[in-house]
Amino acid sequence: MLGKGVVGGGGGTKAPKPSFVSYVRPEEIHTNEKEVTEKEVTLHLLPGEQLLCEASTVLKYVQEDSCQHGVYGRLVCTDFKIAFLGDDESALDNDETQFKNKVIGENDITLHCVDQIYGVFDEKKKPLFGQLKKYPEKLIIHCKDLRVFHFCLRYTKEEEVKRIVSGIIHHTQAPKLLKRLFLFSYATAAQNNTATDPKNHTVMFDTLKDWCWELERTKGNMKYKAVCVNEDYKVCERLPAYFVVPTPLAEEDVQCFQGRGIPIWCWSCHNGSALLKMSALPKEQDDGILQIQKSFLDGIYKTIHRPPYEIVKTEDLSGNFLSLQEIQTAYSKFKQLFLIDNSTEFWDTDIKWFSLLESSSWLDIIRRCLKKAIEITECMEAQNMNVLLLEENASDLCCLISSLVQVMMDPHCRTRIGFQSLVQKEWVMGGHCFLDRCNHLRQSDKEEVPVFLLFLDCVWQLVHQHPPAFEFTETYLTVLSDSLYIPIFSTFFFNSPHQKDTNVHQRQLSLPLTQSKSSPKRGFFREETDHLIKNLLGKRISKLINSSDELQDNFREFYDSWHSKPTDYHGLLLPHIEGPEIRVWAQRYLRWIPEAQILGGGTVATMSKLLEMMEEVQSLQEKIEERHHSQEAPQAEPPCLLRNSARLSSLFPFALLQRHSSKPVLPTSGWKALGDEEDLAKREDEFVDLGDV
Repeated sequence: MLGKGVVGGGGGTKAPKPSFVSYVRPEEIHTNEKEVTEKEVTLHLLPGEQLLCEASTVLKYVQEDSCQHGVYGRLVCTDFKIAFLGDDESALDNDETQFKNKVIGENDITLHCVDQIYGVFDEKKKPLFGQLKKYPEKLIIHCKDLRVFHFCLRYTKEEEVKRIVSGIIHHTQAPKLLKRLFLFSYATAAQNNTATDPKNHTVMFDTLKDWCWELERTKGNMKYKAVCVNEDYKVCERLPAYFVVPTPLAEEDVQCFQGRGIPIWCWSCHNGSALLKMSALPKEQDDGILQIQKSFLDGIYKTIHRPPYEIVKTEDLSGNFLSLQEIQTAYSKFKQLFLIDNSTEFWDTDIKWFSLLESSSWLDIIRRCLKKAIEITECMEAQNMNVLLLEENASDLCCLISSLVQVMMDPHCRTRIGFQSLVQKEWVMGGHCFLDRCNHLRQSDKEEVPVFLLFLDCVWQLVHQHPPAFEFTETYLTVLSDSLYIPIFSTFFFNSPHQKDTNVHQRQLSLPLTQSKSSPKRGFFREETDHLIKNLLGKRISKLINSSDELQDNFREFYDSWHSKPTDYHGLLLPHIEGPEIRVWAQRYLRWIPEAQILGGGTVATMSKLLEMMEEVQSLQEKIEERHHSQEAPQAEPPCLLRNSARLSSLFPFALLQRHSSKPVLPTSGWKALGDEEDLAKREDEFVDLGDV
């Protein structure tokens, strides 16, 4: 719900209605307009980026409870992004610890990152699409990274309003052709296409040598072989040019059904068991063809299932597991909890936030994915069985589950290089349809499903529960999720290796990040600080989310046994999957909501405060020693530059602490007569404080 006092009237210079109440003083308007004429803010364009349209004297709002403040500037639309160029650059936060992206600025929105566009007409919010007959007085943009932008167009010229609104709607919502993506216009000055040593760099898996190296690394080369039967994609455009199959499998079998029905190797365990995946054979009605398919599958199964030496357990992920529709529906509900227009709306929804979270089922879907991965891990680790994942195209849930299993079982995948190689192997070369699943072409909303984001959320649960086991932090995962919508990386913009190879030159997987100061080493003082931040989000969720099914005996024994022992961060790693342990990825989902952040709180702020205290103690010890050994009067020393932990946010390094509003006290049981202040103090334990969430 929008706050009161939104500027009224139509687009451009249309006169306001008599009932309009402006909270922007006329002298402020004239002052800002004068500043616009006195200085121009430079628009920085990437190589190949072109300006399409722009509008001046646009007010970008910073939402508050009782009034609306903002910054005047230009709103521009290019073939890469929507950008707001504020006139008051001094208002920007130049804190050196704040995260900064080399490509996307604080007020930039890539066209692919736009989720929904709304217009405000006479204080009513309506979705915008297609050709408009009337233009809004205010523009609201909801982004896929969960940012929300508000732009007032009341003081913008009418023709400029029409151009900028129409341009933004067209270039973010109209269906596109693949070749029209900015990815193909972008020209980079330094392309690194040289061969790299896979031991020290991300393995791209675009050569036979890369697959052989991975087989050797996992000791899988005794039972499996890399094949080049699909070189130049002459067998199947869905599969990569090179992949790995069981050694006894004849290469002619791969060609029978265009690679379908073939067990493709994913990873080998130290005990010799392996993880495989298989796509389904084409559906046929003819009895003769069905019999041929049955005989073919029987032969394939005998190749990989040879008891007692080789035992295979099949997991049909298209059957009684998750459906893609469930994932999309859950996330559509879940993301609405974080697309907050203003502070008033935040507090209006806060009282029912947990019930809305539960009804979305997103956290339960994460739990089910982790549970399935643990079940497969138990089969491979404890029972020494091969596991064959089945899915129609083996490119969605197969990618998700196989990747999770490898993160849990292979410590190499928990390093930064190993994790990037895993994404390249299982998702890019595995044929995950990033182009369709992210809906980059805006051609079909039915194909859009956040499968890769679900994977990152599952990995975050592991990182959050076992931070010393990972070489990367949650910030790396957050930035990786943002990169899904930045069309300068070919990694996340194609449906298959074949589509990528035929449309663009190979590019190394990289993220355009400016590294901030490195955070303290993970695991240092972990026990001392854990009790302060452990329950940041999951504290109360245990009342809402419980296991919906009984764990099998073997699974439960394996699960409990592992958690009863000290954790080996360089070995097998299992997550806690009970209700309160599956939590909201706060850094990604809450980072743009000031009311949800704790100034001076969180893991990094706590660690920084401890280090401040250590530095202060060390400084005092040095002074005492100097006085003890020296008879001379101590000289005055400059003050020690300690870390300013009070400026850090609980969602470091992302912080948006611009809105300032009073936080109401909300009863957990609903809106009731709250009584006087003394009564509220007595009933303090009955109330929810978002700081405890």
